[in-house]
Amino acid sequence: MKNQRQYKIVELITENEVSTQEQLCSLLRASGFEVTQATVSRDIKELALIKQPIASGGSKYAVPSLSRSRLTDSGFEHSIILESVLNVDHGLNTVVLKCSAGMANAVCAKLDSIELHNSVGTLAGDDTVFVLMRTEKDAERLEKELRLLLEK
Repeated sequence: MKNQRQYKIVELITENEVSTQEQLCSLLRASGFEVTQATVSRDIKELALIKQPIASGGSKYAVPSLSRSRLTDSGFEHSIILESVLNVDHGLNTVVLKCSAGMANAVCAKLDSIELHNSVGTLAGDDTVFVLMRTEKDAERLEKELRLLLEK
């Protein structure tokens, strides 16, 4: 039930400009989910949702994501990520990318060139890249997104 509800939350905030938890609760109830504001608040935290400014002023909930179009551009940079990264993991708020020998700097430069939401900074060695994220949830999210990208 929780997974279905959280999937619906992502769907609702993607399709609507949802500014408040109360508005999200109403949309969920209209979709058949009996929720409390406390449940929605926990879901927002677990999903690591962010508030994004909207044109009319104010803000809306959004799912943070890699700037996929820039990360997956065809050409050299795209193949750098797909062919050089061997493994992705995280510990606390640090994401670790294991790369082919000598390729970590190129991968790190590509990651620096995209919009990594809540990234504090990156550091590369010969075959390892560290990405310091602001929170553990941010690190979990980035790891999942990179894994999905590498599975394609």
